[in-house]
Amino acid sequence: MTTSFDKSGEQVRASIHRLSDHVVDLIAAGEVVERPAAALKELVENALDAGATRIEVDLWGGGCESIEVTDNGSGIAPDELALAVERHCTSKLNDNQLVHIRTLGFRGEALPSIGASARLSLISRLKGAETAWSITVEGGVKSEPMPSAGEEGTIVIVRDLFFATPARRKFLKSARVEGSHAEMVMRRVALSAPHCAILFRSEGRDVFNLPPQDLKDRVAFILNVPSDSLLTLDEQRGAMRLTGFLCNPGHTRPTGAGQFILVNDRPVIDPVLRTAVRVGYRSVIERGRFPILFLHLHVPFERVDVNVHPAKTELRFADEAEVRAFVIGAIGRVLTRGASQVGGIEADITHFTTQTLPSTSTHTRPAHFGVSASASSTPQKKISSSENNKADLGFSPSVRRFPEESVQDLGGFAESQKSYTTPQDSLREELESVEFEQEDYPSQPLGVPIGQIHTTYILSVAPNGDLILTDQHAAHERLTHERLRKRFEEGRISAQVLLLPEVLDLSKSEREALLVCQEELSRLGLEIEAFGEGSLLIRTIPAPLKGGDVTALIRDIAEELIEEGASSARQTDSLDQRFEAIMARMACHGSIRAGRKLNFEEMGALLRDMEQHPRSNTCPHGRPTWLRLTKDALEKMFGRVK
Repeated sequence: MTTSFDKSGEQVRASIHRLSDHVVDLIAAGEVVERPAAALKELVENALDAGATRIEVDLWGGGCESIEVTDNGSGIAPDELALAVERHCTSKLNDNQLVHIRTLGFRGEALPSIGASARLSLISRLKGAETAWSITVEGGVKSEPMPSAGEEGTIVIVRDLFFATPARRKFLKSARVEGSHAEMVMRRVALSAPHCAILFRSEGRDVFNLPPQDLKDRVAFILNVPSDSLLTLDEQRGAMRLTGFLCNPGHTRPTGAGQFILVNDRPVIDPVLRTAVRVGYRSVIERGRFPILFLHLHVPFERVDVNVHPAKTELRFADEAEVRAFVIGAIGRVLTRGASQVGGIEADITHFTTQTLPSTSTHTRPAHFGVSASASSTPQKKISSSENNKADLGFSPSVRRFPEESVQDLGGFAESQKSYTTPQDSLREELESVEFEQEDYPSQPLGVPIGQIHTTYILSVAPNGDLILTDQHAAHERLTHERLRKRFEEGRISAQVLLLPEVLDLSKSEREALLVCQEELSRLGLEIEAFGEGSLLIRTIPAPLKGGDVTALIRDIAEELIEEGASSARQTDSLDQRFEAIMARMACHGSIRAGRKLNFEEMGALLRDMEQHPRSNTCPHGRPTWLRLTKDALEKMFGRVK
């Protein structure tokens, strides 16, 4: 029971009473329609639920002044118009169940909430009907339906949003900011319905006008990336399936605006899935950068609850840990096999330099020479005399065919005293004696090494003639890191036995959560066992973590296992981040250093090994390992482009 104060300041008992329907509508409107973008989302989702194949949206004042949504869907019957603007009236829950929800909307709150806080006009015409019918709602007061002019489908016009709730209107941002939120909503909707043509206008200007498209083309447009830079994802585990497209780790953004996620065709902003994305990309992108991707998770309807918030952008999974582990693993596997899907490793030099240098991914026959890693060391054959290939590079590198065994494993990059440097005259003779093998050379996207710059950067020529610069330390650091991470993922971490086992007091729930993962922790070098009623005994610790605060680590793991519902210790950020930092440090110290002189066999072996690891685009710290300088970029630098 609450109390209040009268005018004299004395405390009085407040009686319980029923709120008016108008106040109830305003309260509901505040939950459903937080800003113009939220109202737009509800209207466009209604159009998709009605089977629309074309949707037009006009926005004025960022949606605060006017929102108009026109669709060619099935329309609303004249005798149902009045019900359509009343709370909790819907055509989408025929069985009165909230389990198998297949439509985007289902609560019956959007139109009445908008009508309670704005001036709403609804014009609809059934397919084959002689005329359209309209109804208006202003501040919760609705008119009677009446005949009107209109095409088949529905037109919804919202004006003066929040005029009935001035306090809410004060909290809106500028028209530019609100318009950007509305545009993001339309981009999410466009990705969820590639079969639908969508025209989005703001302040009378076309923001985008999309025809019905193939999903990949729609994704490439919305993400603003070349379609050939997208890695296809399609994985299944039990009844769950994850599809979509990932951008190469070389393409990142400073915010998460380039991440679009659907669950059962519904655009969502879900913290579980965003965390999974972050963990999946963590070891291949720079800290503070965000990957670019589109994911569509298909989950059995009974395993996900979409009735969590009136905005319907939040979800609750029946088993969050299972979903998170599935998404992390799927992303990792796609990034691992990514090179074969995009025709080799690609990087855009514009991401790393201030110059605007166009890049190309076309692989054409090189103008002068090529070498295959799989080619044998048999005597070289003559090129056609018409080619007359000669080179004077100003230094004396050699182009050779490397035996296959030399590129299998870099190992520790054992020192080799054999020199591959030849005089320039020998280089000319050798280039003239090498036959170009078209079927092999394109399989080496990082090309043929032709020298070192500042004993730090490897210079090579790609199959299409582009120049490639590779940071030898960063590249080998990534390869070393990949080998260490593989050991971690396989649970093959060496253990350090403690001279005196440590006793750690924990709560009952923390202790039980850790004991469930006891065997897995043991494989990672962390051996624990029950000790008394509420304690654990720590017998060994992971050797790489020697000297660290292991008790704090165990407490963090236990807390995450409880709060996030993780079923595996390796899914916890605490353990993963500790090992990630250790592995990055070990990889850095165990890799080729900048300033070390490499011979051509070592340079070639490094490039070939990089081509086998798609994550080698970036080092463990997220910095680029190689850059491409295209013909167009060179011509622009030398002023040859008009």
